[in-house]
Amino acid sequence: MLTELRISNFGVIEQLAVTFGAGFIVFTGETGAGKSLLIDAVTLLVGGRASAEHIRAQAEEAELEAAFHLPPEHPLLALLRNKGFARSGETDILIRRIISRTGRNRTYLNGNLCPVHLLEELGGALVDVHGQHEQQSLLSPSAQMDALDAFGGFQPLRQEYQHAYRDWQDRVGDLETLTAQIAQRREREDLLRFQFQEMTDAGIEAGEDARLEQERPRLMHSQQLGELSDQLHELLYAGDQGVLSLLAGARKLLAKMESLDATTVEWIKTMDEAVVPLKDLADQVRRYRDHVEANPSRLLEIEQRLDRLHRLAKKYGGSLDAMLAWQDSLRAQLAELDHAETHLQERTRAVEQAVLSLRDVADRLSRKRLDAAKKITAQVMKELGGLRMERTRFSVEVSRLSGDAPYGQTGQDTVEFMFSANPGEPLKPLAKVASGGELSRVMLALKTILAESDQVPVLIFDEVDAGVGGAVAEVMGVRLRSLSRHHQVLCVTHLPQVGSQAHAHYLVEKRVRQNRTMTQVRLLDLDEREEEVARMLAGVTVTKKARAAAAEMIASAKDRQ
Repeated sequence: MLTELRISNFGVIEQLAVTFGAGFIVFTGETGAGKSLLIDAVTLLVGGRASAEHIRAQAEEAELEAAFHLPPEHPLLALLRNKGFARSGETDILIRRIISRTGRNRTYLNGNLCPVHLLEELGGALVDVHGQHEQQSLLSPSAQMDALDAFGGFQPLRQEYQHAYRDWQDRVGDLETLTAQIAQRREREDLLRFQFQEMTDAGIEAGEDARLEQERPRLMHSQQLGELSDQLHELLYAGDQGVLSLLAGARKLLAKMESLDATTVEWIKTMDEAVVPLKDLADQVRRYRDHVEANPSRLLEIEQRLDRLHRLAKKYGGSLDAMLAWQDSLRAQLAELDHAETHLQERTRAVEQAVLSLRDVADRLSRKRLDAAKKITAQVMKELGGLRMERTRFSVEVSRLSGDAPYGQTGQDTVEFMFSANPGEPLKPLAKVASGGELSRVMLALKTILAESDQVPVLIFDEVDAGVGGAVAEVMGVRLRSLSRHHQVLCVTHLPQVGSQAHAHYLVEKRVRQNRTMTQVRLLDLDEREEEVARMLAGVTVTKKARAAAAEMIASAKDRQ
């Protein structure tokens, strides 16, 4: 429920702080006192459109703040926790909104900045506003569908349908994507096959260009490399002056020294360790020399091969690795084309299976809606009879979607509320034929029926009793009071029959201070309530008879509780 409302520099309200309890709460006062400003403030706090026109004259900003308390199990709290705007165990919500003339408006949720669209998302689950304009939402097809499904308790079945609908949409999307891809590739198929064949014919191997680039300089300088390797081998191994021969002589000298001085034995080990790798090096040089030869044909072959590889790489990615990656991609695309019909059939069957599942859920939902439509029609007619609309007719019509789109987000049905205010007149869409007062009562009848299933904690009614009076007004007051068993109900009214039913009564008044008009709101005690209801009954001159009638009306409402 709404527990506190603070308003600053909003319209004719300079400063205002009001606390609320549970039950049925009414706001009364003279026309133009600012009653609807309270409703406007709450509407803005749950995502309504803000304007600089809302800001009090000579002020730069208007500030609105509201505190709500929810039961721990309310689904809105779980949503806030998931979005990081509430901690575990918290059951209070604080919304703050600042409207600036500069256009730099700010919104806060539990002390954290948040976008306005989040307030819009949350607002529908927190506050339900009904007024001469807001109640038009009752006339939208989606609202009428939601009302019927709420009455029937079809939320689990709707969720099942929506899951099947998303699955069907996904599979249709997959089929359409594959069809488009295949069509696009078919247009380029000749080019793709040419490119793939060109690379396949080239017989490209990974790292081939690097290996050829390494071999090419040996062939280009074969004569010089042969001469150098000969010289090196001769230096290592040739005759008495070769390095290895000299080292052998040196070892003999070391051996003689070791026989005379055992401490020189390590020198012999060092000598041996040096000789072994030199012998290996000499062998490698010899083998290298034997294989170095001039091979102009092989060099030409390498040059031609590298030229081909470079041309292909430039054409297909800039490098051998990129070219091979493109070849793999082409292979996959061509395989897809080769198996296109098989893949299309598989995805077509998947769509057909998804449609069957969707149709099954949609049919079950439709049957339940048809049954619920009969029941809610009967209950609304009963409630309207209690609201002195015995001669009117009301009906909920459920029909199938037609055309190329037999399934929608909420099923295969359309729901429309039909209404006839006068005997003999045919039923027509409620939106086209109901007056403001008739709409108010139809809306109240629906809210009464849906009271237990509706999880919105706060219901606000802004002069929805306009156009009614007398016994009808009294019945509306009783219904509004009854709604407060399941919701906190706030109502702006001019009717004493409604005001007398409230659990709490607030008077909205205009005052002039220092030549500035401002609105004040105060909670009335019992005596003040009786006086205000009497004023609403009598008008300008409040008589004893009016006061007695007011006291009786308030006492009667208490007796009903």
